[in-house]
Amino acid sequence: MIKESLVNALSDQVNTEYYSAYLYLSMSAYADRAGFKGVAHWLFVQAQEEIAHGTHLYRHILDRGAAPSFGDIKTPQSSFASIKDLFDKILAHERQVTERIHRIASLAQSEQDHATYAFISWYINEQVEEEAQAEELAARAARIGDNPGLLYNLDSALAARTFTDPFAGEGA
Repeated sequence: MIKESLVNALSDQVNTEYYSAYLYLSMSAYADRAGFKGVAHWLFVQAQEEIAHGTHLYRHILDRGAAPSFGDIKTPQSSFASIKDLFDKILAHERQVTERIHRIASLAQSEQDHATYAFISWYINEQVEEEAQAEELAARAARIGDNPGLLYNLDSALAARTFTDPFAGEGA
């Protein structure tokens, strides 16, 4: 049986993952309204990924014989100064998520819950990728500035992203 401290931490992370989805949907709407359909699409796919993460965490709690708890999901920011500002906010958000995942891993270690530690290790690795991608996009947006041609190229490149469920085949 999983300890209550871990159920609470994982439940809180489920909430954070769904907030992340809301944030990325809000950012997607901003980008769409600003005429950046490729950025909007990339962010929509990111939202789908966050929903998959939340569901995966939820399933782990249930699989361990516990009941997840749910909190309010705060309203995400919906207005941004620029595409650069948007990607800077993404990077800051992903860094916060990384800190949260590390705290869960530390808690799992201190509680000697090897199953949860092994489970959360996937998220540790995922956050390395998430931060690297966010850092790259924030740096690209900073270099591009307000150059319309380069913004168009970035927008076009981001339109190619597709969603692949990282947990497909694991069962529901």
